[in-house]
Amino acid sequence: MKIALINENSQAAKNGIILAALKKVVEPMGHTVDNYGMYAADDKAQLTYVQCGILGAILLNSGAADFVITGCGTGEGAMLAMNSFPGVICGHVEDPVDAYTFAHVNDGNAVAMPFAKGFGWGGELNLEYVFEKLFGFGHGQGYPPERVEPEMRNKRILDEVRAKTLRPLVDGLKEIDQELVRGAVAGEQFQKLFFANCKDEKIAEFVKGLL
Repeated sequence: MKIALINENSQAAKNGIILAALKKVVEPMGHTVDNYGMYAADDKAQLTYVQCGILGAILLNSGAADFVITGCGTGEGAMLAMNSFPGVICGHVEDPVDAYTFAHVNDGNAVAMPFAKGFGWGGELNLEYVFEKLFGFGHGQGYPPERVEPEMRNKRILDEVRAKTLRPLVDGLKEIDQELVRGAVAGEQFQKLFFANCKDEKIAEFVKGLL
């Protein structure tokens, strides 16, 4: 699995801490991590949590990433932004139980975490435990055991509803302020990482047009 890390501007200083915890846990599992930044608070390309949602949607819908880790101060804004787009099911995850149940009950492809609220002494340990539960036990297997069948059925129903209510990604992105979208893909490493991994020609062409 290719996992993308995205940090917005208010919590950019924690990018290194989050990246280290993520790689420590998931690389031994055979997953890879692409760090899309922000890398530091003074990066030239500044990402808001709304732009994290735009960038995350581009990565997931294009196949450049299989899973996105993002967040903001509380995680709420980043979650709402991510879930504004098709092809994204983002959970708000604060602790290992959230991570495990989201992976098995909701079977999503992104999480938004609080990187300020409650992030104190031992914060990096909580990150490691969250990533262990998120990636170490499979996805979509249902929970608890007696609820496996209805939970899996509900996830299929949700996917069908979203397919009918959300418009194609590029169509929606074209209607958004193009400077906002362009800013979402302006990161220092974006072009190197994205174009090497993008699997959707239409999205690639749209992004090239922006750049």
